[in-house]
Amino acid sequence: MPTAFVLINTEIGSEADVLKELKKVEGVHEASAVYGVYDIVARVTSDTMDKLKEIVTWRVRRLDKVRSTLTMIVVEER
Repeated sequence: MPTAFVLINTEIGSEADVLKELKKVEGVHEASAVYGVYDIVARVTSDTMDKLKEIVTWRVRRLDKVRSTLTMIVVEER
């Protein structure tokens, strides 16, 4: 099953709002606010790689108050 970890930067002070909306997105199975360079880490899975790319590009990255993302596609799971 295609999986990606998406690191998200939000507008200052909007982490909780973005996290709340992110958890409503189909395919987002985990999302956590974190300290560090990024504000949120999300795990996204889908049936196909095309659907995974669609979720990240058209749903996650377009959420209000998301400033930038870094997507890491999983190549091997254990």
